[in-house]
Amino acid sequence: MGKHNIITLLLCLFFLSCDSQTREMQSFAATTKDSVQSDITQFDTTTRTVHIFVALCDNKYQGIVPVPPKIGNGQDPNSNLYWGCDLGIRTYFKNSKEWKLIKRKKLDSVRLERLIFKHATKNYYLVADAYDGQYIERCTKEFLKSCAGQLKDTLHVNSTTIGIAGNSNLVAYIGHDGLMDFQLAETYYNVDNKRRDIIILACYSKRFFSPHLDSSKTNTLVWTTGLMCPEAYTIHDAIAGYMNNETNEQIRRRAASAYAKYQKCSEKAARNLLVTGR
Repeated sequence: MGKHNIITLLLCLFFLSCDSQTREMQSFAATTKDSVQSDITQFDTTTRTVHIFVALCDNKYQGIVPVPPKIGNGQDPNSNLYWGCDLGIRTYFKNSKEWKLIKRKKLDSVRLERLIFKHATKNYYLVADAYDGQYIERCTKEFLKSCAGQLKDTLHVNSTTIGIAGNSNLVAYIGHDGLMDFQLAETYYNVDNKRRDIIILACYSKRFFSPHLDSSKTNTLVWTTGLMCPEAYTIHDAIAGYMNNETNEQIRRRAASAYAKYQKCSEKAARNLLVTGR
C-alpha cells in the first residue's frame, strides 16, 4: 500500500471515530434530557403546595410483614392501611378540621386515586397520590425525581394553577421502604438549584433513602431510624408545623408527639425514631 493510501485510510478511521463519539455524546445528551421531565406551565407561586406520594400497603408485592388481607390489598385504596382505613391518608385528612377535600379522582392504572385538599385558613393545597402497591418502585422513583426537580408538574384547581411534584414546596413519601427490597441505579441530581423540603415516613428511611438524596440538595424535615407504621397522623401534624414556619426540630417534635400518641409509645422512643436533618 502506498504512502498516500495509508494516510487516506488513517484519516478515514479518525473521522469515523470522531463521528462515533459524537453520536454517543448526542445519545447521552438525549438520554439525560429525557430523564428530566419538566412541566414549564406557569403556576401560582404564592399558593404553596404539599405533594404526598403513597405506595399502598401490599402483602403480595412488597416485602412487608403481612397484615390482614383486606388492609394489605395494594390494588384497593378504599380499604388500604395507608389510604382508606381510619388512620390512612384519605380518611384522616378528610376528617381533619384543618383540611377540606375538594376533589377525588382516579388518574390511571398505576395511580389509583388522587386527592386534592385545601387548607381551611392558609393558602395551602395538599395533593396525595395513591400508587397501586405493586408499583412501589415507580412511586419511589417519582418521589425521588420530584425531590431533585427532575419531575415537575402543575395542576389546575378551580381558578388557580398550582405546582406539584418538583414544583411543590414540600414533597413526602408514605409507605413501605421499597429500597430495602430493590436497587435503583439512577442518580437523582438537582437540576434547578432549588432546595425542596421533604418528609419520608417508611422503615429505616434515613439509612436507605439517604444515598439517593446526596445529589438532590433537599432539606429533610422528618425521616426514620427504625421500623415504623406510616399512618397519616404523623405527617398531618408535621405539616401543621411546616405551615406555621416552624424549625425542623419543632416539626420533628410535632411528628413524634403524634406518633407517640397513636402508637402508645413514649415520647422519647418516638423522638429516637423520627429524626430530622442529614
